Amino acid sequence: MVASKSKNKNIKKIWMISREYEGLAGAGGVKDVCRQLAETLVQAGKTVSVVLPFYGFMTDHQPGFKKITSFLVDMPYVGVERREKVTIRARRQDRNLTIYLVEAERFREKKSIYTYTAEEEADNPDHIQGSGHYDYFAMNVLLQKASIDLMLYRQQKVDIIHCHDGHTALLPAMVRENEGYRHFFNNIGLIVTIHNAGLGYHQEVDDLPFAKVITGLPSKVVARNLLNGCFDPFLAASTYAIMNTVSENYARELRETPDDEMTGWLGHILLSRGIKLEGVTNGIAPADFDTSHPEKLGIDAGYSVLKNDMVGKQICRKRLSRDIIDKKTGTVKRNGSLAEDSDIPLFTFIGRLTSQKGVDKLVGALETLLPMDKKFQILILGSGDKAIEKSLISLAEAKANEGRVCVLLGYDPGLANRIYAAGDFFLIPSRYEPCGLTDYISQLFANLPIVHHVGGLVKVIDNETGFAYQEHSSAALMGAMQKAMRIYLRHPDKIRKMQISAVKTISKKHTWKKTVQRYIRLYEKSTKM
Repeated sequence: MVASKSKNKNIKKIWMISREYEGLAGAGGVKDVCRQLAETLVQAGKTVSVVLPFYGFMTDHQPGFKKITSFLVDMPYVGVERREKVTIRARRQDRNLTIYLVEAERFREKKSIYTYTAEEEADNPDHIQGSGHYDYFAMNVLLQKASIDLMLYRQQKVDIIHCHDGHTALLPAMVRENEGYRHFFNNIGLIVTIHNAGLGYHQEVDDLPFAKVITGLPSKVVARNLLNGCFDPFLAASTYAIMNTVSENYARELRETPDDEMTGWLGHILLSRGIKLEGVTNGIAPADFDTSHPEKLGIDAGYSVLKNDMVGKQICRKRLSRDIIDKKTGTVKRNGSLAEDSDIPLFTFIGRLTSQKGVDKLVGALETLLPMDKKFQILILGSGDKAIEKSLISLAEAKANEGRVCVLLGYDPGLANRIYAAGDFFLIPSRYEPCGLTDYISQLFANLPIVHHVGGLVKVIDNETGFAYQEHSSAALMGAMQKAMRIYLRHPDKIRKMQISAVKTISKKHTWKKTVQRYIRLYEKSTKM
């Protein structure tokens, strides 16, 4: 890739392609990044368009969206010429932000973004709840081709196409290599953001003839971008686009440490190709989590960390404990309970119950710590690995832990906010973490994070904005929890200072208004490739 010496191009029109967008379709941090980055770019004077699928869980009459066009997309299989009809719906968020939904049978039959639901398994036993969609690769290709065709249809000048994660990472190769695309998109900048490079997140495919036919890419492009025998979208993007991850430290880990083994050595392969993997730590919009406006967040009372007005936080904990006792937790399944006891610290966890999130280490820590120390409670919300779920349920239902351990299986965003507001310490024991947004959110709720100091979690400053430990083990996690408890019980003024420091640090260093300038510089760099 050769960069010219031309002056920076004035970036005006940016298109984002994603499988998630907050308020419409969300499964993880991608949704938050897409919405907040898009809105901040608009505030910076850019015009932004976002394209994502119209899933089956969305209402038929999605508020504000209007049908603007329909067309056929070539989606051939090996030996079969075929096309799929798509309908484009659009909603103008404001003068310079437009959201497009791609409606197609392939998307509308899905009840969840990435995996099958219990409802789908009931209709078809082959669609096992929690497993990925069998046609995931075709779903991704259809979204990318429909997005390209939409840009052609709109005949708008495009400066940048920003592709989020492996689901959209083939688009740069397609617009540079496929006839009918490459001339129209000749002068645009392309960027691919890797939100998670871990195995299972690449959206790779092992059927190489299928990959070649459905994407329309030349055989040589498919053949030179194999990872462990599979055609890998991240590798395919590397020749044509600027590549970045969602934190500087995660980018370093992938290039320079053995942790890259967890990606199939993607980072080291990119390094060997001379590809620089940029790192841009995600930002956050603090106003979205302003606890002084409880009605906006759905929490039980308002409070302000910076004004040292924390009475409302105690009310949040008391009312949530009461609702758990009364089994008023909505659709999530309650296991165990929490006694009303605001004098001891409440540890919290919200997320996928998987080993990648370190929940296996959390189980180990709790198995040792619960019998040793009676002066804490823990509240967990999430779902995931069945063996981990079973272990947590056993802890929650043990007679010795009555009133101290509660596991809520499932997810509800309103309930999640109530847990953030009620908690004193937020556990993030991830094996690896590209960036982490829950540490930001918990800090804004005055729920100090306790983190395994890897990836993007290094932004948590030990003893200042949270607590950090280095070794990925149950013992190290337990030690950090014990340290937090000691300070909570003996030095509450120290906890209050840490809560204030955490909020101030976010406002000073980690808002999207600051982060967006890093992306704009990457956009400018991408136009010179």
